[in-house]
Amino acid sequence: MKSTIAKDSKLSLIGSISLGTGVMIGAGIFVLMGQIAELVGDLFPIVFIAGALVVGFSSYSYVKFSNAFPSSGGVVKFFNKSYGPGTTTGVFSLLMYVSMVVTESLVAGTFGAYTLRLFPDSFTGYASILGILLLVTAFVVNILGNKVIGVTATFTAIIKVAGIALLAIAGLIVSGFADITGNYVPQNTEALPTGLGFVAALALAIFAYQGFTTITNQGGDIKNPHKNLGRSIVFSILICTVIYVALALAVAGGLSIPEIIEAKDYALAAAAQPIFGEWGSWITIAIAIVATFSGVIASVFAASRLLAMLSNMKQVPSLKKIGKFKNPALIFTVSLAILLTVLFDLTRIASIGAIFYLIMDIAIHWGLIRHLRKEVDFLPVIPFIAILLDVVVLSAFLYLKYLNDPLVLIVTAIGIILIIVAERFFMISHTDSEGNMAMGMDDNKPAKEKM
Repeated sequence: MKSTIAKDSKLSLIGSISLGTGVMIGAGIFVLMGQIAELVGDLFPIVFIAGALVVGFSSYSYVKFSNAFPSSGGVVKFFNKSYGPGTTTGVFSLLMYVSMVVTESLVAGTFGAYTLRLFPDSFTGYASILGILLLVTAFVVNILGNKVIGVTATFTAIIKVAGIALLAIAGLIVSGFADITGNYVPQNTEALPTGLGFVAALALAIFAYQGFTTITNQGGDIKNPHKNLGRSIVFSILICTVIYVALALAVAGGLSIPEIIEAKDYALAAAAQPIFGEWGSWITIAIAIVATFSGVIASVFAASRLLAMLSNMKQVPSLKKIGKFKNPALIFTVSLAILLTVLFDLTRIASIGAIFYLIMDIAIHWGLIRHLRKEVDFLPVIPFIAILLDVVVLSAFLYLKYLNDPLVLIVTAIGIILIIVAERFFMISHTDSEGNMAMGMDDNKPAKEKM
């Protein structure tokens, strides 16, 4: 009887797709739309289609990993299988963690940008403060426990996904699908080398889809995980693509490119006003507030859990409770997100997150090709293509930032160097003379890092 109840309580395929789609169609799309349009002009709806194709190749490795090694460890488990416990796994896992924290900061900043639309223009400088208040609220909700998190996430996810989908469909209908047959000639990339803006913009589009990686964490909670995890990833990406492209076309039908760029931090609200009138703008702002609220809560929960898992595996220093508070990973995660929200604007936050994510993604594909050919049944050519696409997109994006905003490269480089150095020193601290590491693995046996 006990096992039956446990089995019945597991996620169905539809339930997994619902959760995955709810995470993917997150608040980031509310601000990334404007940033991508700034890079490519009228081509921005096409960027989301091209981004989906790149993510399609990328998702192949995650599907194969999930089918072979389903667990609640997700990406961390994949790195552990590929590279073994040690510095390499720790570094790439921390890149994933920082990417998730960057997403929190991006979502919090988006909340501030949209919420400010409810106030007079004199309040423009308070977006970061509103973002910090949201992060503090997410911290409190996470303290209250999993039940409160679950109820809040489910309720807000329904509103968020349904609202964004209806906004996209209604926008297309009202605008008469005007831009579907447009010429798509970029209006604002004269200063950039030909094609650079489009390829670089793919980094942001890929970042908009990166929520699919959270589906890999459902391995311990889904029925028939060896099949359904992969299916959930594929269907969630397809659903997300349809909604993103429809939303982009709706925005293109409501605003000119200069107008989208001017309102890039709140582009969807600006696009809704000429299409639906003042009420449309208010409704869009309300959906954005709900989306950002739920997105931050879910992201804080997932990132703090990942950090706690790395601590338990001895991939990062032990996180001991602070006084009576038993979740220091939560404090660290929210504090880092607040710091990023204060220091950087939305464009820089998204750029840093995209760079960290693409590096981590390359490591996933290489780990599958280099170390797991005998354990996982896959076609090597697909991960190779995924690596090639990631490298091209990342290179173009880095070059673009070198031309336009080198501070992003400096901050990103410093972050990566700090992670590598700190992780290496920590690994040395519990490695014996024979190279054995006392890791917090399931079998409690010393392990050696793969080279």
